[in-house]
Amino acid sequence: MLGYNLGRITSYMTAGALVALLGSVLNHALDGIALALRILAAVMLILMALYIANWWRGLLHVEALGRSLWRRIEPLGRRLLPVVKVPQAFALGSIWGWMPCGLIYSMLAWSLAVAEPLRAAAMMGAFGLGTLPVVLATGVAARRVSLWIRHPATRTMAALLIMAFAVWQLWHLSSMTGMDDMAGGMTPSPH
Repeated sequence: MLGYNLGRITSYMTAGALVALLGSVLNHALDGIALALRILAAVMLILMALYIANWWRGLLHVEALGRSLWRRIEPLGRRLLPVVKVPQAFALGSIWGWMPCGLIYSMLAWSLAVAEPLRAAAMMGAFGLGTLPVVLATGVAARRVSLWIRHPATRTMAALLIMAFAVWQLWHLSSMTGMDDMAGGMTPSPH
């Protein structure tokens, strides 16, 4: 289980770094895109929270975006079964980390907005570690922990925390742009 999860989290970190690299290229190529990427990331976090709380399942449609890539990668994972060695588990986890998942896509949107590969990799690593209790509980059939994590109240609390963070980000972005607008309005005119 440890090898599998280490591989899975490593693939999340790799994806985060690659997406952040794309974000940095976009930020340098297009003026003003950084704000749009941050707004997209906050909206994706809200969608993720709605998904976690089972209030809206729209992220399932977003998962369809990764299915064509997954169809090509998934057969490689089947070749690694049954798992008998740790390196084999790591390789399988590395492949399964690319499985289409709306929650991962939400975090990758945040990585795109961060536009710093190392920071995004660390963020995706933290996300992967945050998913570890659920994956381990499922993997070792820890029914009690699994039931607690899946309990509607637990899911609602997690969703509300994620939404609060996303709303705080949007508020922070709006106050930053508001200050820029105010500063622009306070600049003396040349006339």
